[in-house]
Amino acid sequence: MARMKVVVIGGGMAGISCAAAVAERHDVTVLETEDAPGYHSSGRSAAAYIEPYISATICALTRASRPFFEAPPAGFTDAPLLTSRTGLLIADHEKRARVDEYLRTWSPLCPTLTEIPVRQAVERVPILRAELIARAVLDPQVFDIDVHALLSGFARQLKTRGGQLVTRSRVESLERRGEGWRIGAGERTYDADVVVNAAGAWGDEVAQRAGAQIVGLVPKRRTAMLLGSGQYDVARWPIVHEIDSAFYFKPDAGRLLLSPSDQTPSPPCDAQPEEIDIAIAVERFEAATTQVVSRIEHRWAGLRSFVADNTPVVGFDGRLSGFFWLVGQGGFGIQTSPTMARIAAALISGDAIPAEIDVRAAEVSPARFAAS
Repeated sequence: MARMKVVVIGGGMAGISCAAAVAERHDVTVLETEDAPGYHSSGRSAAAYIEPYISATICALTRASRPFFEAPPAGFTDAPLLTSRTGLLIADHEKRARVDEYLRTWSPLCPTLTEIPVRQAVERVPILRAELIARAVLDPQVFDIDVHALLSGFARQLKTRGGQLVTRSRVESLERRGEGWRIGAGERTYDADVVVNAAGAWGDEVAQRAGAQIVGLVPKRRTAMLLGSGQYDVARWPIVHEIDSAFYFKPDAGRLLLSPSDQTPSPPCDAQPEEIDIAIAVERFEAATTQVVSRIEHRWAGLRSFVADNTPVVGFDGRLSGFFWLVGQGGFGIQTSPTMARIAAALISGDAIPAEIDVRAAEVSPARFAAS
């Protein structure tokens, strides 16, 4: 395929990773509204690698990314991208039967999942209230992801391959010109053969500006906070998830990161935490543990954008030539980014998805949202 000019709208993890992959064969420019890449959702992620998450498709995308995380290309980063963490899923007595459903769904895909005695769960996380836990499942294949190293590595790769990242460049106009596109951003204009819509929560807005049919993106607010660890050394604790996502908490630089796992629909914005979500998180945490929250050291929120089937949208628009979708990564955009970038780069160049990635193009195509 001839070398093309590609403009990527959005400098979060999706946009930067895609641009780095595409720049191996094409001329790429990334346009980012903020002062630096990764300002919104990418910079506010809890940054965990979890295979049994959402669906078999997301699991496949995640698993295909693991080789990259474990052995990134030479010069990509000086820091390990993954650090072993483990995961612990807990269920109270009322929800004990839900564990059977969870294991039926995920054990065939993730055979290392193991149900452990409650006593062992409390040994791993001594603040858990043993009398309230009915069952616990350990996932040894959970890792922390160094998001800063990952994003920086993709940005470095983009630059090395001749691509450019332009910050403070909000896209104001986007129009089809002949066989290509004319994009107005900041005080400059850009011409492109392909426009990649990697605008996260703003993805449908970018699509409307281009004249494309929207895919029904719903940005949802997720709240998080940092708590003191009290008398405990939490460094080796697992990520603890309540089985119905009422909350989760995990170690974070000697403290505990806590979230109520909220998914509140929101317009695209610079998301901020709401007091009610903070209060809900603290209430659930204190009910499940022996720890009293006396002070919250830091709090924040981010938007995770989903489409109706919770599967990413990746591929060329069926009705608007040269307009490529890369949105809807929900809460899994970090852990799937190496694979999503490979898929996007292949499709943009007119190639098939690499055979070792167990995902079909139709599963992620925007065509599934086209009006009949």
